[in-house]
Amino acid sequence: MVNIRMATVNDLIEMQQCNLWCLPENYQMKYYFYHILSWPQLLWVAEDFDGRIVGYVLAKMEEDETKPPHGHITSLAVLRTHRKRGIATALMRRSQIEMHEVFGAKFVSLHVRKSNRAAYHLYNETLKYKINDVERGYYADGEDAYDMRCTFGEEKKESEEMNQLEAGVEKVAVS
Repeated sequence: MVNIRMATVNDLIEMQQCNLWCLPENYQMKYYFYHILSWPQLLWVAEDFDGRIVGYVLAKMEEDETKPPHGHITSLAVLRTHRKRGIATALMRRSQIEMHEVFGAKFVSLHVRKSNRAAYHLYNETLKYKINDVERGYYADGEDAYDMRCTFGEEKKESEEMNQLEAGVEKVAVS
């Protein structure tokens, strides 16, 4: 089993290490501290039976007062050895629940590389994000990004799904 729990300041070094192993976009430690000090409810980790961090989601609330309150997924990573087990989905849903319930977010946004088909499938097919825009040259290497959004409360069904998620996201079975 993998345990999904809210991140603590003690998890930040392992979260950063997971990021370095998994993703080409990396952040300085002060950026992780900024997130956990500002929005602790939005940072979640997946830990294995030894207590090792095998995945995380780093998220924040956007501070643009000209738009409705909304969250943003800064980074999501799961170690290659633990992928295809629903961990990324559970991390995302847990953070989204908190954005919506704690901060009153109307939607959540994220950026994904156009070439990252696996991530695009997760966001579009599993989590029901839609492409809002394409940001040309978004990444440091010049690759374009899809600006994707998931709107909360569009349908009554989504509310029922959120309630089911709250009951079932704490543990994810890992075979």
